[in-house]
Amino acid sequence: MVDLQGQYRRLKEELDTSLGEVLSSARFVRGPEVHAFEEELASYVGTPHVVACASGTDALQLALMSLGLQPGDEVVTVPFTFVSTVEVIALLGLKPVFVDVCPDTFCMDVTQLESVLTPRTRAILPVHLFGHCVDMEPLLSFARKHGLFVVEDACQAIGAEVVFSDGTRRQAGTMGDIGCTSFFPSKNLGCYGDGGALFVRDEVLADKVRIMANHGMRERYHYECIGLNSRLDTLQAAVLRVKLRHLDEFTSIRRQTAAEYTSALDHHPAFSTPMIAPYSTHVFHQYTLKLNGISRQSLKEKLDAAGIPTAVYYPKPLHLQEAYGHLGYKSGDFPVSERLAQCVLSLPMHTELSHEQIQYIVHNLVQHI
Repeated sequence: MVDLQGQYRRLKEELDTSLGEVLSSARFVRGPEVHAFEEELASYVGTPHVVACASGTDALQLALMSLGLQPGDEVVTVPFTFVSTVEVIALLGLKPVFVDVCPDTFCMDVTQLESVLTPRTRAILPVHLFGHCVDMEPLLSFARKHGLFVVEDACQAIGAEVVFSDGTRRQAGTMGDIGCTSFFPSKNLGCYGDGGALFVRDEVLADKVRIMANHGMRERYHYECIGLNSRLDTLQAAVLRVKLRHLDEFTSIRRQTAAEYTSALDHHPAFSTPMIAPYSTHVFHQYTLKLNGISRQSLKEKLDAAGIPTAVYYPKPLHLQEAYGHLGYKSGDFPVSERLAQCVLSLPMHTELSHEQIQYIVHNLVQHI
């Protein structure tokens, strides 16, 4: 699904030099590369402040911690996402409240927000899934009208843009109060371990997040608030500084790969190819098909036998998971998410796929349905 070795070979000279400089300095925690990466990433996405942390999950938790929410407050999100989105809400004693997703973009159906609004609603947590953005213009308008925080889960969508009705464009993660991203190795901008970051517009809030990520400490051994040990390692920052310089190139490669897949599969009745809505660009963290009337398991097995990996993101929506049974949801409550969990299939998507490999994948897809 991901060729990290091939990407390393592509960037080997730059990466080895950057990592060697950190090893020589022996400044492995909070070294200068971390601050430099934060500044470079802030410039890239167009936000005043970036706070690096230890993972995308930590970024989401720090974001919610910093907003002063109280146990029992409700945070609206979606059940068709990776568990971290909902996990951090529950860990903080907040209540996850779900709305369904759109069947074509896999992202939050913003038209459903009004139906779940209660006096305890405090925040909305939209997920920019697979590299495509949520329809943020009506979402932000709804949040402003009702005085709600917006925390964007942009862990799969770095570099994607929302196009507003007036023509302005904003990058995923930079439109709400706080945006969160992940640098897990398989991400479009990935390090060689865990890592994450928060995008923050307000200087006071950014300062609060930065302190919280360092045990609640600004001055050594003086604790202003309860925090976490959530720091991006200097070695990971060194990797990310190199990869950030190539991110636009890598996004272009992903889009070209997606275009090849779509050109070959778009008119085949067994497949629904990814949709790109007019309000969003797509950076294709995943290339995810919907299968129409064919056995996913049988197709997966045949592709596996041909040496082609595939993945299902995600096989069971979160409202039906045992860990979240206490929320009281049942089968049928979110029919789009439930249907997608049964029919989605993601194909290999990374920067090292050759034209011949793509053709081989497509040939086997069509042959084995």
